[in-house]
Amino acid sequence: MENCQPVIPHSPFPIRIMFLFYPVKIEGDYAIFSEEEARHCLHVLRKRVGEPITFVDGRGGWYEGLIDEAGKRHLTAKIQSKKLEVGKRGFRLHIAVAPTKNIDRFEWFLEKATELGIDEITPLICEHSERTKIRPDRLEKVLLSAMKQSLRAYLPKLNELTRFDKFLKLDNANLSGTRFIAHCRDENLPHLFGNCKPGIDVTILVGPEGDFSLPEIEMANRHGFQNTGLGKARLRTETAAIAACHIINLINE
Repeated sequence: MENCQPVIPHSPFPIRIMFLFYPVKIEGDYAIFSEEEARHCLHVLRKRVGEPITFVDGRGGWYEGLIDEAGKRHLTAKIQSKKLEVGKRGFRLHIAVAPTKNIDRFEWFLEKATELGIDEITPLICEHSERTKIRPDRLEKVLLSAMKQSLRAYLPKLNELTRFDKFLKLDNANLSGTRFIAHCRDENLPHLFGNCKPGIDVTILVGPEGDFSLPEIEMANRHGFQNTGLGKARLRTETAAIAACHIINLINE
């Protein structure tokens, strides 16, 4: 897969894209990039003024531009063309999952879920959680990097670390569509694959290493979450969350 060179969709430039950039803001016909993006573009890739670059805004906007100004700590590009809602899907996927004790495993989930396709992520604090603190700035960088590397135009929304009971009380605008709680408390749970239909928004709860407690499952049921399973194998937290993400995307292909 590393040798794949996807063609830029609707590109006015006769090139194949290897790198996507992400501007800190877009003002009129110009995109302004962070010092980190400027350094990567100018010093690592050795691009120069007048050369084309491709960038996304994280909200579905896909842009082609030419480098207009370049310095040690700044970079601007003049927009040549843009396309909106690139890769927009007919459903939304929101996974609320307890961060793992080893944060690397949770970051792996964020990276792979972004590659597969996910719209919103809420880190949860549950009764059996082994991690109750995260660094949102670091996790945002993981999501951003995964978005660019997988050539996506939408950046998943990362919510703040939220207590399980508080999450269940969110209004329907935040928890739209069908709701599921995936757990291992029952060997005969209906499989997620058979419970979902294409084109429907989905919210899925995934618990910590010790799974959800029985009171948490009952609480979720009272708030409209259906019990579901992800197969006979007992999965680690990050694997279960990835499996759920893959199943929903597979149903919608």
